[in-house]
Amino acid sequence: MSNTTTEASVSDLIAEVTRLREQVEAAHALAQRAEDRGQVENLFNRYMYLHNAFEDEQIIPLWVKEGTEGIRARYTNAGQYTTWQSVTDYHRGRPHPEGKLILHATNTPVIEVAGDGKTATGVWMMAGTESGLTDPKVAEEFPDMYSPEEVLGKKVWAHWVWCKYAIDFLKQDGEWKFWKFRCYELARAPFEENWVAFGLKNQGAFDLDLMYFGDDGKPVFMPKADEPVPSTNHPYSPETTQKLEPAPPVAHQTFSDNYA
Repeated sequence: MSNTTTEASVSDLIAEVTRLREQVEAAHALAQRAEDRGQVENLFNRYMYLHNAFEDEQIIPLWVKEGTEGIRARYTNAGQYTTWQSVTDYHRGRPHPEGKLILHATNTPVIEVAGDGKTATGVWMMAGTESGLTDPKVAEEFPDMYSPEEVLGKKVWAHWVWCKYAIDFLKQDGEWKFWKFRCYELARAPFEENWVAFGLKNQGAFDLDLMYFGDDGKPVFMPKADEPVPSTNHPYSPETTQKLEPAPPVAHQTFSDNYA
């Protein structure tokens, strides 16, 4: 065998090893991205299981750590929260009222992990129910929200509810955490009324800072917001057209703040 042939064989071997190394690295990166996507989806699913059971204080450790730059949460048009304390206050002190049932079932996820592996972005839809019992005196302030009959001497609120979520996640110390959270209420309707008719009555609801109905159905309001919302969102109305908001994320290399 000539030196030329030997050199060619070694060169081919080096090229083959290089090609195989690149394939292994690409496969590892793809596997890591799939693992990251699964962890992100599990994180939001865990959030909903806790939220549905009124165990919201267990959600606090799922957020980025205190002092993380860029933390944000937004639930209504009344304002948004931009500090760790104000964001996590949303999850503190929630009661477990007798007779209250919420069931938020998220679905249709589109999740993209950034190419650099540092952040991820996802959107979800949610279809669910929200319901409970309210002192009749309290119910007088929001008559359209309640069913005509009483149960156990209390007014009933039983709603269908649909929302959308846009969430950015940050990987900290090897774990995915909530970083930026936005909820878009799409529509709701009392059990006895269709959402088209109720949509005309409910246009101002998203501008209010109502957080939930607590003990005896008393309204509990959102913590004071840190700043106004940069743009508003309004639930379904029979007088408007639908738009693609939030738009599903697309493949990207680095983070871009698309849901402010």
